[in-house]
Amino acid sequence: MKSKKTAAIIQARMGSNRLPGKVMKDLKGKPVLWHVIERVKQAENIDQITIATTTHKRDKIIYDKAIKWGVVAYQGSEEDVLARYYEAVNKYEVDTVVRITSDCPLIDPYVIDEIVEYYNKNDYTLVTNAGSDLNNRTYPRGLDTEVFSFEVLEEAYNKAEEKYQREHVTPYIYENYDDIYYYKKNKDLSNYRLTLDTKEDFELIKALYDKLYQGNHDFYLNEIVEVLNKNKELLKINQKIKQKDLK
Repeated sequence: MKSKKTAAIIQARMGSNRLPGKVMKDLKGKPVLWHVIERVKQAENIDQITIATTTHKRDKIIYDKAIKWGVVAYQGSEEDVLARYYEAVNKYEVDTVVRITSDCPLIDPYVIDEIVEYYNKNDYTLVTNAGSDLNNRTYPRGLDTEVFSFEVLEEAYNKAEEKYQREHVTPYIYENYDDIYYYKKNKDLSNYRLTLDTKEDFELIKALYDKLYQGNHDFYLNEIVEVLNKNKELLKINQKIKQKDLK
């Protein structure tokens, strides 16, 4: 019997509206995307990492670097992210999809492993620590992980018609299935913002890397929260940033 393949698909492009080129910004001597990949590589329940970028010429650097860093890379539509995602998954015969975004240089491989394991052991269409329903969020933004099957991704690809459903990967799934499991932490940490979307976010991430990164990715959510709790002034750096609405 063929063993199932689980792939982390990381969508990445240079054309961010709020912080252009953010995935290639220098963070302790390496691009942000390199750090994301290095952290995801530590997840034991991931068999393959695929960088899903676009065919736009400015994104060729992402494709080339991904190959250089030893992961799979795919180039697809810039506007239809769902199609790009589906094609990147379909090309490599992936069974289980783990959706991660490239603006998460503090992503935690242990959290990824927990969520994938929960998905594998249970019968839910999608298991997530993110999602648009903020009442169900207990993890900080920047650790977002969503796990679902190739089959449900294929359905979304074939049936999603709204523009926002094509520009993002999972809205169709959230809107059409009621067996979505929100994976929660025993303590609500959703007030921490650890994603990279603005210059203020980058300032906070740099400050955390200055304190925790000594050349190895050996710090995770607990260590990050500990630093933030001891250095409350850091939380003020990006506390006024509002997350963009999907629509």
